[in-house]
Amino acid sequence: MRIGALQIVKAPVNRSLQPILPQWPRNISGHIRLRLHTCGSSHNCRPSTTTAWRRPLQSASNPAKRRLLRPISTKPLPHRRGPVFRFLYRSLAYTGGFIVVVGGLVVGFFVYDASTYREDLSYTDIPVSTEALYPRRGGPKNLPIADTLVSDDDCPENTRAKTKPKLVVLGSGWGSVALLKQLNPEDYHITVVSPVNYFLFTPMLPSATVGTLELRSLVEPIRRIVQRVRGHFLRAEAVDVVLSERLLEVAQVDASGEERHFYLPYDKLVIGVGSTTNPHGVKGLENCHFLKTIEDAGKIRNKILQNLEHACLPTTTDDERRRLLSFVVSGGGPTGVEFAAELFDLLNEDLGRSFPKILRNEVSVHVIQSRGHILNTYDEALSKFAEERFAHDQVEVLTNSRVKEVRPDKILFTQKGENGETITKELPLGFCLWSTGVAQTDFCKRIAEKLEVQTNRHALETDTHLRLNGAPLGSVYAIGDCSTVQNNVADHLVTFLRTLAVEKGKDPEKMQITFAEWRQVAQRVKKRFPQASDHLRRLDKLFEQYDKDRSGTLDFGELHELLIQIDSKLTSLPATAQRAHQQGQYLGRKFSKLAQAAPGMAANEVDYGDLDDAVYKAFEYHHLGSLAYIGNSAVFDFGGLSFSGGLLAVYLWRSVYFAQSVSFRTRVLLAMDWSKRAMFGRDLMNY
Repeated sequence: MRIGALQIVKAPVNRSLQPILPQWPRNISGHIRLRLHTCGSSHNCRPSTTTAWRRPLQSASNPAKRRLLRPISTKPLPHRRGPVFRFLYRSLAYTGGFIVVVGGLVVGFFVYDASTYREDLSYTDIPVSTEALYPRRGGPKNLPIADTLVSDDDCPENTRAKTKPKLVVLGSGWGSVALLKQLNPEDYHITVVSPVNYFLFTPMLPSATVGTLELRSLVEPIRRIVQRVRGHFLRAEAVDVVLSERLLEVAQVDASGEERHFYLPYDKLVIGVGSTTNPHGVKGLENCHFLKTIEDAGKIRNKILQNLEHACLPTTTDDERRRLLSFVVSGGGPTGVEFAAELFDLLNEDLGRSFPKILRNEVSVHVIQSRGHILNTYDEALSKFAEERFAHDQVEVLTNSRVKEVRPDKILFTQKGENGETITKELPLGFCLWSTGVAQTDFCKRIAEKLEVQTNRHALETDTHLRLNGAPLGSVYAIGDCSTVQNNVADHLVTFLRTLAVEKGKDPEKMQITFAEWRQVAQRVKKRFPQASDHLRRLDKLFEQYDKDRSGTLDFGELHELLIQIDSKLTSLPATAQRAHQQGQYLGRKFSKLAQAAPGMAANEVDYGDLDDAVYKAFEYHHLGSLAYIGNSAVFDFGGLSFSGGLLAVYLWRSVYFAQSVSFRTRVLLAMDWSKRAMFGRDLMNY
């Protein structure tokens, strides 16, 4: 049928078109309808455009179902470009997008940077208490008592905190920072006292001694951390404490260079002052370097580079050059081993680039260890791996050796021979690092002298709630390297039995304890001494082992012997950043619980007794593992799982410490330092 230029054609469906046009509408007889733009002829007309549409067809199953139009073009597909063109096009597109994104970030950074500058005056009139400007005097030495600080009225929050309990924290190390991060700003009036105004990331300190990391990458301003809890910071040093009056004596040097002393009152005092290096009675330690502070790392770096520079001088003899290039590390613990590894990396990777090559051939590194292996607290396989690695790197490890004397030009030490005899040897000395244990600070020694129960010569003893033994209950706490948790399980036997005897109405020393009662005693021991839990797992075997008369009961002597055996298995906690961090977190959570319970206790007039034990559980240390860097490789010891490896292990070692870094700022600086070392090498400058 033809109407004008249009001709309606009703033709059978071409089966060859079905794969191309599977959705074209059909009528009942299997035909399709086409609208053709033709030239007017009724035959041999080539269509320029073919359009198919679907009419609303009635379906027997669903009469209301209607289909939509779908236009289909028969124009040929565009010509496909070649692979080179597509590659160039995509490369230019990605490059343009990258430039736009980076440009946007740069512009955004400059906009942000411009917003950080201030032209308006930032100071305003603020009230300052008269007590802060003119403190009263008192105490045993009639010193000024800082009841109020000059920053107590800086803001309304600080003003409200003046009436809160006074919490004084000594030190700015791992334990103190962990404590501050757990505290609620509304609970206490917080004051931090420390001779330095920064937190130091000590595990990475050996890397800073050779220029792998910059010194500023390991420190975080302590005032930033204190601001988060609206606290106060005093750059001063604790000298003494008056326990009876709860006064802390503090000393600081004023602008005129004179040392001023004053008292700082407290309701709770947390001692986290760390420790000093243990000299072990060795002579000549003034010729050694230590690695405890950021200043120590700077001095070591300058000394190493100074020796290298002096070794290059034409007036230096061969013997003097060998002496200058002889580096000795006394102590085979993690600090000594990591420093020796970092020093070897410096000498092996960067020395040949900038210094005469003869220096590399005459350099020698020695590690003196008093035990049979280095890293003796790690798994034995890891210790052997570290020794094999050092042997491969030509780092000499001298085990079973003890330093006798350190002289300016040589070090004397004794070593056991094959037959057990003691042989005295010596090494030329250009540099010596002393890293052999910890000892008490002068402040801790003064406190220990005041308290008769403090018998430990190396650290302050605390109970399992980290309260200082001998101090008024709940007033003084000690955490970190300066303290040790006393695990005297056997000494508390009478306390455990007296509690049980009162319940049974019997004499504690004449009681016969059944297995059921032994379970009760064990539960009390676990609660009081969480570290003993691992040794009280099989109560039935312990009961059977110490029930020597097979009576089915334990008398006082048998139970005392059992607890002494458990006591002997409990070791002191390691003096590590990990332990201090956990103790700080524990105290922060407990102080928050005490602050929450304070209103209820005040309403019921409860201000005596063991409030810490009533509010919170005892401290339990969880060892998360140990790791050490040993020169382009690392070793790990995680709860019985130990492994070691090369560069992949080094990247894992870096990742662990990167995650533990205290702030985003220090993480960025660490990443930049590692990248800078890879691209430009270590900085061989001393200043």
